[in-house]
Amino acid sequence: MDELKNKMAGEIVLAPNPGLAMKKWRELFKIPQMELANYLNISASTISDYESGRRKSPGIGVVKRFIDALLEIDKNKGGEIIKRFQQKSEGFFEAINFMQAVTADKFARLIKAKTVACTDALDRLIFGATIVDSLKVILDMPYENLIRIYSTTSQRALFFTGVETGRSPMVAVRVAPIKPAIVVIHSPKKVDPLAIRIAESEHIPLMQCNTRINKVREILKKL
Repeated sequence: MDELKNKMAGEIVLAPNPGLAMKKWRELFKIPQMELANYLNISASTISDYESGRRKSPGIGVVKRFIDALLEIDKNKGGEIIKRFQQKSEGFFEAINFMQAVTADKFARLIKAKTVACTDALDRLIFGATIVDSLKVILDMPYENLIRIYSTTSQRALFFTGVETGRSPMVAVRVAPIKPAIVVIHSPKKVDPLAIRIAESEHIPLMQCNTRINKVREILKKL
């Protein structure tokens, strides 16, 4: 349970839009604003203001109460969502957290990746990378577990394997409420122009990497 709490708190606090991250977690737990408001003994408009950004970013105390409330409400209903989040995700993805941050540019050079979109943002810092088996995630992984891909922070690279053009990963990134710092597609047959357009629109560097996946994993773990 503590691992889930820390993951939720880390994502909300570090997200570019904490209110949007709070909304996503509330919706993942399938808890209406009014139900959450009643549990916290506050108005539903207060929750709405946080989620929409009308109220300034919540402090750590607010985030803690928010997370505790979601978990307690779910536990009172049988804990179905908590159980899903605690399911193992082996085979779907591998999250690697770095000992220190590296720039997107250095990351690309280390894994010998070519940046095909948003080359003006390669100075941003990333704190980890997640190697994602695209096909398994799309076909088999429960939606509620998708957030686990981000591990402790969204300031990371999502490294998609098993892709042909990169369109599906970038469409998924486009509709997701939380965005990665960079996206890497592994050994595509070609890069779909739509994937490039989405990357430019979202201002997320898109990289193409043909380095052997085992070598990439070895390089990342040294960071």
